[in-house]
Amino acid sequence: MVIKNLTLDNFRNYEHESFSFDEGLNVLTGKNAQGKTNCAEAVFYLCTGASLRIRHDRQLIRKGAEFARIAAVTESRFGKVTLEAVIFENKRELYLNGNKIRPVDFLGNMNSVFFSPGELRLIQDGPDERRRFLNLSISQTSRDYRVALSRYQRVLDQRNNLLKGFGYSQDTDALDVWDEQLATYASRIVKKRREFLAELSPLAGAAHASLTDGAEELTLSMDGAYEGDEESVKEKLFREITSSRERDLRLGYTTVGPHRDDIRVSINGTDARGYASQGQARTAALSMKLAETQIFRSITGEAPILILDDVMSELDLPRRKRLLEGVKDLQCILTCTHAERVLYGKEARRIRIQAGKVIE
Repeated sequence: MVIKNLTLDNFRNYEHESFSFDEGLNVLTGKNAQGKTNCAEAVFYLCTGASLRIRHDRQLIRKGAEFARIAAVTESRFGKVTLEAVIFENKRELYLNGNKIRPVDFLGNMNSVFFSPGELRLIQDGPDERRRFLNLSISQTSRDYRVALSRYQRVLDQRNNLLKGFGYSQDTDALDVWDEQLATYASRIVKKRREFLAELSPLAGAAHASLTDGAEELTLSMDGAYEGDEESVKEKLFREITSSRERDLRLGYTTVGPHRDDIRVSINGTDARGYASQGQARTAALSMKLAETQIFRSITGEAPILILDDVMSELDLPRRKRLLEGVKDLQCILTCTHAERVLYGKEARRIRIQAGKVIE
């Protein structure tokens, strides 16, 4: 799967601009704050329906404009696909081949893996960042997961609202209903996450060993023990949810479920979150992202688009070269200030950006 063309209208600092990409390595060059990362962000948005940098979509609209538009032409083994997102102040419209679709059907039409220096959050910050990684990654290849996650969040919100207002209402029957539904969707989420991590961990470990020349060992594991089929996982989760009800009523929110999951990241057997250096955390996060590309390939039969935003400046020379060697068989969009300092003779399509314009 590759992206052939990208068009941006009123997106970030772009008024109107078009990009053409090759199937291999594409390098966006230019000084800082010219729009390189904005272009990379637009590609990722079309893949996931979300931005890694902002909370509200309206922040993507160029100052003074009424809307932003991102459109792309992609090619996969099934043929050409066009994707489009039109973002307004308080809503957005998503299109597949010219037909308006729901957000749950937008993901998975073009897959990508995004890495930037900010991905240190994946290792160093709290569980929210690692759950977000799981959700974005799994959702790109599993519609069932996307649906279960969406329904779980709705039920969780309803249950939390009921818990908060329990002083005014003693409707325990309603709480019973929400507990049952919560366990149903939670079991689907938990099962899928554990299957994904079981595949991700050895691949990330291998990528990490390559980047560190075998000097470090990376392992990943999930909190909680939920073995067995989906029904047995559901039963265990239901017991945990109901047994925590008294505590939940006291606190006013749900304390058990996949919204509390976390990934344990260890380097040489030590918790990376508390003890890894900046360089170790960066390499661990990059290894997880490279492993993600392999999972996408195994599931879909095609490599995803790999987006590397200002990564080379954060790596030493040996790791830069190993990274370029490891991504040679997929489409890669790489941003940097000076292409000649990171390519080392590698062939690439170079696109120079200046103040939101492509400079030929």
